[in-house]
Amino acid sequence: MERSCTMTPYERLVAIDQAHVWHPFTQMKDYNQSDPLIIERGEGVMLYDVQGRAYYDGFSSVWLNVHGHNVPELNEAITAQLGRVAHSTLLGMANIPAIELAEKLVEITPQGLTKVFYSDAGATGVEIAVKMAFQYWMNLGKTSKTKFITMNQAYHGDTIGAVSVGAIPLYHDVFRPMLFPSYVVPYPYAYRHERGAHGAKEATLSELRKILETSAHEIAAMIVEPIVQGASGIIVMPEGCLREMATLCREYDVLFIADEVATGFGRTGMMFACDHEEVSPDLMVVGKGLTGGYLPVAATLATEEVYRAFYADYEEQKTFFHGHSFTGNPLGCAVALASLKRFEDHRMLDAVRRKALLVEHKLRAIQDAPHVGEIRQKGLMVGIELVKDKSTRQAYEWAERIGVRVTGRARELGMLTRPLGHVVVFMPPLASTDAELDAMTDILMKAIIDVTEGGRVR
Repeated sequence: MERSCTMTPYERLVAIDQAHVWHPFTQMKDYNQSDPLIIERGEGVMLYDVQGRAYYDGFSSVWLNVHGHNVPELNEAITAQLGRVAHSTLLGMANIPAIELAEKLVEITPQGLTKVFYSDAGATGVEIAVKMAFQYWMNLGKTSKTKFITMNQAYHGDTIGAVSVGAIPLYHDVFRPMLFPSYVVPYPYAYRHERGAHGAKEATLSELRKILETSAHEIAAMIVEPIVQGASGIIVMPEGCLREMATLCREYDVLFIADEVATGFGRTGMMFACDHEEVSPDLMVVGKGLTGGYLPVAATLATEEVYRAFYADYEEQKTFFHGHSFTGNPLGCAVALASLKRFEDHRMLDAVRRKALLVEHKLRAIQDAPHVGEIRQKGLMVGIELVKDKSTRQAYEWAERIGVRVTGRARELGMLTRPLGHVVVFMPPLASTDAELDAMTDILMKAIIDVTEGGRVR
């Protein structure tokens, strides 16, 4: 008791945090030996910790913040809905914001997606898509189509179904005995392919065609992170690859699932990454930016054809028996509607494309740095792959923690982000001003140079 009385507010919070909170994707032994960052509030693109220090939110609070923090219109949308009802189930009934948001999502997503099934996170949205695809074929009587195709180093979330169609060994191998097996094709990683973008694309399409030719009769669906594969290191697809994969799946009667959780809502410069190549999937999963980064709402959109396979007499038992307690939460749906209105009012997609050019131009200053292997960018999704040897593209060893060290230096300089191994991620809120992007990219570049060339200690 005496000790708690002498603690500062920060020390007290740290003690409780270390005693009771288990953080995701965090090695707690490392975390508990550090000085943890505890956020108290946000304003615009800035986050403030309990000790009063300010940081740019350089990764959109894990890729989901769109308009910045503490946005008046979004706050008001939540409080207005709070004065009506905070939650009402969608099991056998409806609520106004969920209905209106479904209409809006059908309007803005690729043509053909007409039905919206709500959930509370990207992973659960993927779980729903996987189960829908599986049951779709069961309901049609094609009971052999039970398997899935995914892509190497894919990440689709952490539920069992989502992990089964994931393919990052570091995250997923320990759970392999719990999972169903999936076919895996290479994601076209041009920088690491001996024949560059063309070779990487051909390798992907060739392997996909080979699997479909021999096994389409047992495959329910293929799931893809369209245009940009996120957790693998912000890998950008060569042009045309997404469209050709979708065409192959249709040719062989395999459903095509687009996981737009990370890429949706303007992040790549189009409302959805599929829009870059006019791809209309059979199922699409959205989340993260759906509510502007405010509340946990996700959705799985389906075509009329998929939906009709479940539309039957009660006695046939073709109902989709899946749901979540907070499905279609009115508060989340209300703020999502307000977020989508801001997209229109502020012409945000045009702004993102312009800002992306600004960031691309700015980052050219370090493209020839001795340890910058490749700068990958689509819209305001940026991954900078750091290498030990630029000429041979030799990767840093895991134990060197190069990404961790760079993002640690960025934090010292006033910006927050998280690495993906040896890839440093920059994914600012879409509403960031030119001046804010200028300041953030300055910090990013300085952190990279300081650590890779300045000999800073680990």
